[in-house]
Amino acid sequence: MYIAQQLRKENIAEYLLYMWQVEDLLRAYGCSLSNIRREYIDRFNYTDEQKAEMTDWYGDLIRMMNQEGCRQKGHLQINRVVMQQLMELNAQLLSSTKFPFYTSEYYKVLPYIVELRRRGNADEPEIETCFNALYGTMLLRLQKKEISPDTNHAIKEITTFIGMLSDYYKADKAGDLVLNDN
Repeated sequence: MYIAQQLRKENIAEYLLYMWQVEDLLRAYGCSLSNIRREYIDRFNYTDEQKAEMTDWYGDLIRMMNQEGCRQKGHLQINRVVMQQLMELNAQLLSSTKFPFYTSEYYKVLPYIVELRRRGNADEPEIETCFNALYGTMLLRLQKKEISPDTNHAIKEITTFIGMLSDYYKADKAGDLVLNDN
């Protein structure tokens, strides 16, 4: 909860990846709040008040997962909304002539996106493909599985691109981004 709050302010891409990890964590505990409290939250050196806040937060997420039908797979609506916002901002940035470095980075990663979509879900939006690649690579690293040099190179490029998008998102939310060419 505390990490999510901080990441949401600082880096929306890291926030979204973190929230996907939280969804998987909740699934790993069978979406059982008592298991999460006993086996996860209690491990942290939090005050009783902080533990109660964490329990409420995880409980709210579990309720949402149950209501939204994503106990087994998929993402919460709150996370899908963030993804949609990022996709819309990406489209706005690409349609503007004011962001040539962003557009250049997009075209640099486009071949990787096309290849990933060819191997996976061809109908998946490009930005979501990038996030799935980043998340999948993170999971491979957590499992200490080998990642090929080509994949590492692609992930570095995708990371740069998504980092730029995240920076523009933050600027947009702060009111510091002028998208139109007028």
